[in-house]
Amino acid sequence: MITGGVRSGKSRYAELLLADEPAVIYLATGPRGESDPEWAARVATHRMRRPANWTTVETADLTGALRAADQPVLIDCLGTWLTATIDLLGTWDAPLPEWQDDFDRRLDQVVQAWRAYPWSAVAVTNEVGWGLVSEHRSGRLFTDLLGRVNQAVAAASDEVILIVAGRALRL
Repeated sequence: MITGGVRSGKSRYAELLLADEPAVIYLATGPRGESDPEWAARVATHRMRRPANWTTVETADLTGALRAADQPVLIDCLGTWLTATIDLLGTWDAPLPEWQDDFDRRLDQVVQAWRAYPWSAVAVTNEVGWGLVSEHRSGRLFTDLLGRVNQAVAAASDEVILIVAGRALRL
């Protein structure tokens, strides 16, 4: 698992870890960005860096994609998977107890698929919570849940690397 701040070099580092693989499935869990030019530019930059022998699968069904994949994978990223999951559950404004069991089940399924994955796998995620607590409920919810996601996936990972200013620190 590769974690770090926004624009720290996480994705580039993750891509380098799999650069020598003959083929890689790139699991893009975020939106395409059709309605957001800045996001679309970020997505385009990521697409241009990928080698021709990599297959991109755009999906929020991370568990299903891991279970179906039959070669090394790069997941980019757990934070956008979380956003898509919260969107799918329609729970940005609902109290956590109303949907916590459903979220916990989904997270457990992802962790089990990650743990059981037989090929090389790299997951990128954002490190959150090093700054102020958000004044917005949605920001606090995202930070709290991504912290849980990161802890669960890190516990199931062979190695965790923190990227700070483009530098890799093995944890």
